[in-house]
Amino acid sequence: MSELSIDLIWNRKEETLSPGKFSSEHEVIYNERYKVTADTAPDWGGSDNNTNPEQALAASLSSCHMMTFLALAAKTKWPVSAYTDHAVGHLGKNSKKQMVVNQIDLSPVVSFDTGFEVSDEELEKMHDRAHRYCFIANTLDREVEVNINI
Repeated sequence: MSELSIDLIWNRKEETLSPGKFSSEHEVIYNERYKVTADTAPDWGGSDNNTNPEQALAASLSSCHMMTFLALAAKTKWPVSAYTDHAVGHLGKNSKKQMVVNQIDLSPVVSFDTGFEVSDEELEKMHDRAHRYCFIANTLDREVEVNINI
């Protein structure tokens, strides 16, 4: 099977590492060339100028869902011309009372070539199939609720 990797680099900015008094800002490097500055979520003291793991998780699910949807649409000869999404990850506690991303809302909007139409029911079924086949969705804990708002 495939092995997919990133590099993560963090260096302490403060003189000492003290609880609640250090920066968690770091770099995530994809394919040895694309750098993303990451941090904790703003609610936990991170900068809103940086991405955070919770956003990255929502982005991963959104991206995987889209790619799976497009693969299924291509197989069924649906002429998709554009696809957008607004994904939102929600923090909360799981059944063990641990902080987790317990819900991710996807809001995909799919456009087709002029003259092609599908019913809302067909579109919903395709999104359901995309969710069931998405690698990231299948990786998430069962307690994570994914809502696809069409």
